[in-house]
Amino acid sequence: MSELKQYYEQTVAPGLRETFGYKNAMEIPKLEKIVLNMGLGEAIQNIKLIESATEELKMIAGQKPVVTRAKKSIAAFKLREGMPIGCMVTLRRARMYDFFTKLVGIALPRVRDFRGISGKAFDGRGNYSLGVKEHIIFPEIDYDKIDRIKGMNISIVTTAKTDAEGKELLRLLGMPFRN
Repeated sequence: MSELKQYYEQTVAPGLRETFGYKNAMEIPKLEKIVLNMGLGEAIQNIKLIESATEELKMIAGQKPVVTRAKKSIAAFKLREGMPIGCMVTLRRARMYDFFTKLVGIALPRVRDFRGISGKAFDGRGNYSLGVKEHIIFPEIDYDKIDRIKGMNISIVTTAKTDAEGKELLRLLGMPFRN
């Protein structure tokens, strides 16, 4: 069992139960999944960009990503339906907890001028989305071997019903909110 999952069960869940007054153990919010997404608009001209992004996302997540394709054709962007334009991976269970630990403990502190992350990026249902401008903050990426710096979106999906419950869950798990 992951250390973070064990910490959740022994410390975070009882703390949330006490704070929000849950009567049933199944009401206590928990992490459901983490979705990593790399959108690569430049891949329209350079198809090799998708291959390098897939390899780098595979190293970061520890799981093979799925190549996402365009749903519609957009003439102004020279985009045709079905063209590869990004990659994504969904992490659950042990890999999700391992990635969360790595994100909070190693990757976020490596961001330049880091003062914490915004507490306002919740969606109204307790899920949190985070944008990373440079994927090189992850320790698996060898800076000398990458062709270009790519950004990524990280969506943390929880079972929380409200933003306050979701924020408290993430805060107790170690997410460094600044406000």
